[in-house]
Amino acid sequence: MDGAPAEVVERRRMPLVALLTAQLISLAGNAITLIAVPLYVLATTRSPLAAGVAGVFATVPVVIGGALGGVIVDRLGYRTSSIIADLASCVTVLAIPVLAATVGLPFWALLLLVFVSGLLDTPGDTARAAFVPDLAELARTPLARAAGAQAAISRSAGMLGAAIAGGLVALTGPIAALVVDAATFGISAIVIALFVPRRAPRASVEAQPEHYFAGLAAGIRYVWNNRLLRGIVLLVTATNAIDAAGMSVLKPVYATSVVGDPSALGAMVACFAGGALTGSVIFAGIGHRFSGRAMFVACFVLAGVLPYAAMALAVPFAALVGGLVVSGFAAGALNPMIATVMYGQVPERMRARVLGATFAGTAASMPLGALLAGLAVSAVGLHLTLVGAAVLYGCLTLTPLLDRSFQQLSEARSPGTPAPA
Repeated sequence: MDGAPAEVVERRRMPLVALLTAQLISLAGNAITLIAVPLYVLATTRSPLAAGVAGVFATVPVVIGGALGGVIVDRLGYRTSSIIADLASCVTVLAIPVLAATVGLPFWALLLLVFVSGLLDTPGDTARAAFVPDLAELARTPLARAAGAQAAISRSAGMLGAAIAGGLVALTGPIAALVVDAATFGISAIVIALFVPRRAPRASVEAQPEHYFAGLAAGIRYVWNNRLLRGIVLLVTATNAIDAAGMSVLKPVYATSVVGDPSALGAMVACFAGGALTGSVIFAGIGHRFSGRAMFVACFVLAGVLPYAAMALAVPFAALVGGLVVSGFAAGALNPMIATVMYGQVPERMRARVLGATFAGTAASMPLGALLAGLAVSAVGLHLTLVGAAVLYGCLTLTPLLDRSFQQLSEARSPGTPAPA
């Protein structure tokens, strides 16, 4: 009899483990895309502006898919939405190397495929994120720990995908990396289909708004009326513009022109992701006890200002990757800190649409950031653009000290208590 309860608990943990595994595989594919696509564009066009345009087409669908996909995810269910999104991303990403190797891949066709892939992929990320509280309850796992594990998985995926992309780009070029990228989405869909239960989330059986746009408006309205969520969305929206500029333009150009080795981009991303993984794991264990506004600001400064300052100062590459590890460690605490608060505050019946609206809001400025970075590097050079990015990031990350709503971040210590709207 002693073994029976343990066996039941183990079976109930499997869906959460499977979801996190699928998330690891799918997000690793996203990391490969982020590295392979800009390097392919730079290799074929030699134009930082073209890389910036590609970054626009990679990030605009994140906004559209996040804003419009949340209501659909709430209605279709988290499992079905995740599978459909991964299969669609598999097909669209695979089309890039297939066309490049056969009839040719015009720049406009690449932009179209990147756009469609991102548009279909974002609802899948929303579905998996929204599924975490349900499966954590099924596994009898504390929500803060599940959120920390989810963040650790996301960081692991970035590190794994960057390492794979860097190695493949160095050995065979960016097109071969995209073949592996497409395979990751297919594997993720299979894992969800086989090991995550068919049961619909409770949100899908509760009353839903009569019209699609009413549900969409309800999610956006909830975010805007909650002072803390609104403050987080506005801050992350601004800083994400700089992050998109860094990932789509500044870091690829730095790797190719300053370091002189395109594969160095994979090492840079992997070091950041490795530090972030460590930070997420530590937060999952003990970090939530110290969550608060001061920790939030300190982590944001280290995560955002340090990398651009180091590149602007042209520090030795070994020092740069060391700084990226430290930067990643600080970044590792941010997502689980925010996610724990959100999971505790957002009503279950609105979870996917609120998460989708939040993802869309925080991604809204990313296309503009990527485009402006391409224009800035072309106009004033890489160095001045890096200096501007570091200074602007520093100013933005100090704003929580002036906004009292960020005092509610201490709720991450005791999730489940709604913060005032």
